[in-house]
Amino acid sequence: MSSFSQLSTTTDNEEEALNLARLLVEQRLAACVQVVGPVKSVYRWEGEIEQTEEWVCLIKTREDLFEETKELIEANHSYEVPEFLSIPIIDGSEGYLQWLDSNLAE
Repeated sequence: MSSFSQLSTTTDNEEEALNLARLLVEQRLAACVQVVGPVKSVYRWEGEIEQTEEWVCLIKTREDLFEETKELIEANHSYEVPEFLSIPIIDGSEGYLQWLDSNLAE
């Protein structure tokens, strides 16, 4: 079985999050993207503490698609420095992981 991961990124609006999700699924870089939000984010940017509302994209994919997925996010994201994290999926139900794999690019 392939190695899978859940990637995450955030956007400052729901429309951008849904557009990224659709692009990723259309290009078979993600089998599923869950868009969650709004969430409150507190962070330091350019020396100032910021608080904003964001939408989180939880991207289910294979580890070998990481670079291509990252490039698509960077090319289509409005943030100067978009969040892009990878969390390995250590285990999961066999049926779900098979479905995930069958819906990703070869």
